[in-house]
Amino acid sequence: MRDANPVSPGHTLVVPKRPIASWFDATADELRDAMRLISLIKTQLDESHHPDGYNVGFNDGVAAGQTVFHAHIHVIPRFAGDVADPRGGVRHAVIGRGHY
Repeated sequence: MRDANPVSPGHTLVVPKRPIASWFDATADELRDAMRLISLIKTQLDESHHPDGYNVGFNDGVAAGQTVFHAHIHVIPRFAGDVADPRGGVRHAVIGRGHY
C-alpha cells in the first residue's frame, strides 16, 4: 500500500496480513514473501517513477521511531537531488551520527 504520509513519490509499505508488531516476530515464510513483494514493488516503481535509488527498511520499537505497531517495511524511492548530501542514507536515523 502507498504510505499515507509519503517522504517521496511512490513511497510504499509492505504489511504482513498477520498482526505482528515487529518484523523480528515474522515467520520465515512471511519474510520470504515480503522480500518477493519488495522486488515486485521496486520493478513497478522503476517503471512508474524512475527513481535513482531506494531506501528500504523498518522501524522496530519506540526508541527506533516506530509509531504504528503493526510491522511494515518502507520502500522509499530516492531521486538525485532530493537531499543535499544523501551519503549515509539510513545512518541519519540517529541525528548527527550518520556522517563518517
